[in-house]
Amino acid sequence: MNAKQDLLKLEVDIYWDDLPVGTCFHSRKRTVTETDLVNFVNLAWLGEELFANADPEDRAAMPITGRVVPGALTYVFAEGLTTPSFQVAGLAFLGTSLEIQGPTLVGDTLHVQCEVIEQRMTSKPGRGLVRTRNLVVNQHGKTVLTYCPLRLMRTRDNPHA
Repeated sequence: MNAKQDLLKLEVDIYWDDLPVGTCFHSRKRTVTETDLVNFVNLAWLGEELFANADPEDRAAMPITGRVVPGALTYVFAEGLTTPSFQVAGLAFLGTSLEIQGPTLVGDTLHVQCEVIEQRMTSKPGRGLVRTRNLVVNQHGKTVLTYCPLRLMRTRDNPHA
């Protein structure tokens, strides 16, 4: 990360103007708990044994023996860690690409490293688009998920656009 353009931690009230291409920032950290996994699996009806079966004998025969977290939950955690900073100026989430690089397990502590890779104005004054490359990183420094969201945001000179 470029220290000159590194916002370090996400702050609240970030506007489009604050995010030129090359700006890097990272989120706070959050540990994934067993309760998180159980609630998400039940809510989403993800009854796959990889997520729902905690029996040690059964887990020993699975490709990943730890308590695996669905990639969808990892993504939801990442958005939960980053979006509070965009709550004042964020207007819309327009889409993303998403790649899972490795497993997330119960007990992993995640944070998100973001780099602005695209910034442009829209045809409507007071609004701009920002795309970031977001790396979801665990406590071992391994990237477990990468996604590149495109967000519609307000500019500082027209905060009510």
